[in-house]
Amino acid sequence: MPIDPVKNPDRRWFLCSVPAAAAVGLTLADASMFAASAAAQGAAPAGDVKPQVLTAQQIQDDVKALEASPGNNNLVQGKNFTVVMTTEKAKSGAEFEWHEHRDHVFQILDGSATYDLGGTPKGAHSKGPGEWLAPESDQHETVTLNKGDMLVVPRGTPHKRNTPESVTFLLISPQGDAA
Repeated sequence: MPIDPVKNPDRRWFLCSVPAAAAVGLTLADASMFAASAAAQGAAPAGDVKPQVLTAQQIQDDVKALEASPGNNNLVQGKNFTVVMTTEKAKSGAEFEWHEHRDHVFQILDGSATYDLGGTPKGAHSKGPGEWLAPESDQHETVTLNKGDMLVVPRGTPHKRNTPESVTFLLISPQGDAA
C-alpha cells in the first residue's frame, strides 16, 4: 500500500528534501537523515515552491543571456531556499559577508572566481537581521574555483568573491533558523 505524503508529513518532508539534497551532492542516506531531523523538530516542508524541471536547454539559454548582459537570474525563489544563476565580469566584492540563517552552495558553470573564506571579521556591521558585512577578515583562506567546481559555504562563514575575468555560477541557498 503506497504511503500518502499528505497524511504523512514526515514522508512529504523527505520527498521535498531529496531534490535539494541531490543538487548539493548529498546521498539518499544524507537526505533521509536531514528530513528525519527536520520532521522531529516540527519543521514544515518547503510548500511555497512547486517541483520544477529546468532543462539543460533552458539553463544553456540562461547562460547565453547572462553572458550578453551580466547579472542575476532567479531560477527558483522560495522562503526556504533560492537558486540563482549569476554572471560577473571583472568584479570584486567590496566586503566579506556572512549570514546567520543561510548556507550557500556555489556551482561554477563557466569561467573562474576566487573566494576568500573564513577568518575573523574586522569592522563588522549588520545590513539587516542575520546579515553581516565586514571590510576585512583576518586569517581567511583563498580558493580558486573553475568550471565544474563546487563550493559549500555554511551559514556564519565570512566569504567574498573576486572575479578577475568572467564567471557564471549557480547559487543554491537553503535558509531557515539556525539550529
